[in-house]
Amino acid sequence: MNFGKALEALKQGKRCARRGWNGKGIFIMLQVPDTHSKMTHPYIYIDTTGLQTTNPDAPKSCVPWLASQTDMLADDWQIVN
Repeated sequence: MNFGKALEALKQGKRCARRGWNGKGIFIMLQVPDTHSKMTHPYIYIDTTGLQTTNPDAPKSCVPWLASQTDMLADDWQIVN
């Protein structure tokens, strides 16, 4: 799936990831602000809290995410559960 289709899936509330990403358990989602949010526009974030790694220093968190040129041009996007 290309990045455009991944964006459409995000808008439908689905999680997406690239097959080419290092590490299992990483995905992106779209955060849509509500009345209690400090943010006023939707944004994409990456969730690495489920990262499966043997590296004890690997970050496991949720942070805002920006697509690289490689991410935008990739065709290995998939919807994840």
